[in-house]
Amino acid sequence: MAYSEKLANRMREVLVHLKNIEEKEMMGGLAFMYNKKMCVGIIKDEMMCRINPDLYEDSLEKNGCHEMDFTGRPMRGWIMIEEQGMKSKKDFEYWINLAVEYNAISKSSKKKKKK
Repeated sequence: MAYSEKLANRMREVLVHLKNIEEKEMMGGLAFMYNKKMCVGIIKDEMMCRINPDLYEDSLEKNGCHEMDFTGRPMRGWIMIEEQGMKSKKDFEYWINLAVEYNAISKSSKKKKKK
């Protein structure tokens, strides 16, 4: 199982009203790009969110939230939400809305130049 299709469907239901949403399979999971910037995604059965780095430390204190760490170095502003942190519709939508709100002010990743 690369990523939870059930979780992907829950995310689609919340994001359906937004324009400029695109799904991309990457990192063995699924990413939802909003305005051409990664916003939320799924790795296995956890939700990945790009949030305002100013909210990062407080977010880590919330139930089911932990830092995103693929390389041995946590990425500030990127968090992972385990099942217990997104069971209720209210909690689930809280995390997605946090990511969508930050997307409006976040910068796009720098494109790597092709050689």
